[in-house]
Amino acid sequence: MASSHSSSPVPQSNSSDAFFKKETDATKHFRPVQSLPDVCPKEPTGDPNNLCDSPSLVADQHRWTIYHSKVNLPAALNDPRLAKRESDFFTKTWGVDFVDTEVTPSFCLPQITKEHFALYQQEITPREKVHERCKNIYTPKDTFDRTLLYTHDKSRTDLEQVPKIFMKPDFALEDSLTFNAVLPWSHFSTAGGKGNRDAASSKLLQEKLSHYLDIVEVNIAHQISLRSEAFFHAMTSQHELQDYLRKTSQAVKLLREKISKIDKVMCEGSLRVLRLSLTRNNCIKAYNKLKLMATVHQTQPTVQLLLSTSEFVGALDLIATTQEVLQQELQGIHSFRHLGSQLCELEKLIDKMMIAEFSTYARNDLNRPLEDDCQILEEERLVSLVFGLLKQRKLNFYEIYGDEMIITAKNIIKQCVVNTVSQIEEIDTEVVVKLADQMRMMNFPQWFDLLKNIFSKFTIFLKRIKATLNTIRSVVFLVLDKNQKTRDLEDTLQKNSAKYSTVDTEVAYLTHEGMFISDAFSEGDFPPVAADTTSQRNTSPNSEPCSSDSVSEPECTTDSSSSKEQTSSSVTPGGVEMMISDDMKLTDLELVRLANNIQELLYSASDICHDRSVKFLMARAKDGFLEKLNSNEFVALSRLMEGFILDTEQICGRKSMSLRGALQSQANRFVNRFHEERKTKLSLLLDNERWKQAEVPAEFQDLVDSVSDGRISLPEKKPAATEERKPTEFLIVEGQKYATVGTVLLLIRIILEYCQCVDNIPSITTDMLTRLSDLLKYFNSRSCQLVLGAGALQVVGLKTITTKNLALSSRCLQLIVHYIPIIRAHFEARLQPKQFSMLRHFDHITKDYHDHIAEISAKLVAIMDSLFDKLLSKYEVKAPVPSACFRNICKQMAKMHEAIYDLLPEEQTQMLFLRINASYKLHLKTQLAHLNVVNDGGPLNGLVTSDVAFYTGNLQALKGLNNLDLNMAEIWEQKR
Repeated sequence: MASSHSSSPVPQSNSSDAFFKKETDATKHFRPVQSLPDVCPKEPTGDPNNLCDSPSLVADQHRWTIYHSKVNLPAALNDPRLAKRESDFFTKTWGVDFVDTEVTPSFCLPQITKEHFALYQQEITPREKVHERCKNIYTPKDTFDRTLLYTHDKSRTDLEQVPKIFMKPDFALEDSLTFNAVLPWSHFSTAGGKGNRDAASSKLLQEKLSHYLDIVEVNIAHQISLRSEAFFHAMTSQHELQDYLRKTSQAVKLLREKISKIDKVMCEGSLRVLRLSLTRNNCIKAYNKLKLMATVHQTQPTVQLLLSTSEFVGALDLIATTQEVLQQELQGIHSFRHLGSQLCELEKLIDKMMIAEFSTYARNDLNRPLEDDCQILEEERLVSLVFGLLKQRKLNFYEIYGDEMIITAKNIIKQCVVNTVSQIEEIDTEVVVKLADQMRMMNFPQWFDLLKNIFSKFTIFLKRIKATLNTIRSVVFLVLDKNQKTRDLEDTLQKNSAKYSTVDTEVAYLTHEGMFISDAFSEGDFPPVAADTTSQRNTSPNSEPCSSDSVSEPECTTDSSSSKEQTSSSVTPGGVEMMISDDMKLTDLELVRLANNIQELLYSASDICHDRSVKFLMARAKDGFLEKLNSNEFVALSRLMEGFILDTEQICGRKSMSLRGALQSQANRFVNRFHEERKTKLSLLLDNERWKQAEVPAEFQDLVDSVSDGRISLPEKKPAATEERKPTEFLIVEGQKYATVGTVLLLIRIILEYCQCVDNIPSITTDMLTRLSDLLKYFNSRSCQLVLGAGALQVVGLKTITTKNLALSSRCLQLIVHYIPIIRAHFEARLQPKQFSMLRHFDHITKDYHDHIAEISAKLVAIMDSLFDKLLSKYEVKAPVPSACFRNICKQMAKMHEAIYDLLPEEQTQMLFLRINASYKLHLKTQLAHLNVVNDGGPLNGLVTSDVAFYTGNLQALKGLNNLDLNMAEIWEQKR
């Protein structure tokens, strides 16, 4: 309704500065008037969100719709049958026991929140602040009509007489406090004694309330009189509006009749064709859906058939495909409501079956006869199992194989021992029950053959494990490569998505019965667009559900649904072609970690074989069997173990230290026993050595000759010749003659045994070097004690230590010194560079030997020196010539020469006699000075000269000393 400005009770300002009303833009600040709902269907716009779900008035104009419903709201709210006003009128129909329930909000209506009013609040807040500020600062100008203002003030004054309690919005006489305030009980007392006064009070209260009522009625009448013009204007407008509505209704009726005719003539046939086409498509989709349901219904029998042939990957792929179809295309089918859970249980059963099958395969693969055949057992079956386990993310299946390896390694040793013991008649298995005790009854050749058999079995065992694990790793790398290719393909498709994502946006939507026009076309007309549109509706998270008559699911057949599982063909190393499913969602990190774990399993297999071998070795070594082996036996055992260690390192690619450590431990014990035996033997030889020149057997000469040829090893024993070679007096070493004792010959053989042992067992090189150094030091110190220290007098029972003994000892030491550089070079070639510091032991030994040789030479000189001192102290210059003193000296010199000439080389003999001659000259010079004999040509000088000439002639007449420069003139030189 509209009202004129003149009838408004609020004075209006004629000036632009009025504060009661601001001039604003009505189109900006006032919401437009919403029209009635449009009952006409909208034209297709191509926007599926603007589809109208209301009934079509063209097709359904003669049917009753919700728009025909009319409700008299006051009649519904004012139920006269109820005793008192009820807050909910629904109890009229459903009784007083009706209980309100929460009504589910409509998805068609938007949820109104405070954010929807945020823009309005932002616009109105500053204006409100400006209005309040202006109202507080400025007072309105007195431009009102005085009459109206007076009337208004008078009405306000009258209304102020009415108590404020009647003006409250929550005024209700039902409230006891409000009722007592309006009608005090004191005015309605029933006591009879106060009749006149109470009646007067009641009458006064009634008059007061009547006065209040009159004031209110007068003000209401006044307000109505002020708005009478607007009231009559509204009534007039109501009649005009009814006329307009009547004309509009007639126009609408005429328009509906025309539209109905147009619908029958132009649209009904075309729409019927589209409807029939869509019905046909729906029938085809329903048929395909039924075919798909029939296929899904056969899933469980097909899975059982695949499991009967151990086709685990195919069964898992079928289950995954069926699950996907159930979740996407057959969702909500009541008959399949339990199929998903059944398939999940079947998948868990397949997991257990695959693990059990893999355990059986591992057991059969590892326990088959250990022959030279290292082929993979049933490679296709292995590849299928691995693919299935990877598909189900059972990434710890390799642990099953590792457990079977441990059991099989134990059984290999046990079976080898049983087979060997059964072939030995000396071992009674009924008396000796334990295998370990039976094994300890074997001699070394039998036990050695058993160990060789175990090592050969372990080698084949490791080769089989390597072949199997390589196949498993190849499958893992195949899946890893597939993941990489899939990522590359996805990146490529993502880059080129703009080229292949074009969709025909000109396809319009039909609002009739909520169906799309694109669905009405046949599938052969627009296959790409239809498929793309369908996929968009299926994948769009914001798409609204379609009506029951429309079909939004894609047309699917049995072939198309099964082809959703994208696969790629791959060939395993064994030639088995497998299908790698795209749903094998394993990360690269998981696959790489699994491949590393499989490689570590191969290393573990090597460690297992080594550990079992160590236990077998220690079981035999309990009674000290290995420590009692001789050098050849231990060398053979060491070579066998070193060969097995190298074979395992070559197969597995990593060193295992357990067997090597056990070999090193046994080698250390062997070295200790080896050294102690030879040191004890050397000690016995030295204690029984009489330090006489020994004959050199031919085998020792051959031994020395082999060393001269650069081979530091014991020569092989030659077959006995028809004529035995006689021993020689001297040992020929590189053209030099060495007179030796038997102990030194055996010592050379012992030294070569040390060197050969190092060649046979390289791991004991450092220990052997230390032990050999100790042996050489022991020989040097012990020989010094026996010869220079005269210990042989008590040990052997020699009467005296002769010069021949001394010279022979010196020559023996020289022979050992000759071989020390050769021994050093031999060890140096077999040591690591960081171990070269140990070679200093040979330098110390060489120095000790040279010092010992020098002491022997000094001892020989000291013997003659004491002789010269004894004889020349009694020398007197007198006839006859030569004197007896010089004859004794020459005789002793000849004995000395005779004792050492055949033992020492000529150069050393000359050097020794030069030192003896120097001692002789010193003593003679001292004696001549004591006798006051000078070189004056006198008779005494002539006698001394004759004796000296006799001494010189005899000394130079000795063999090898004829060219010796004696320089006897020094005896006449006086001290300054």
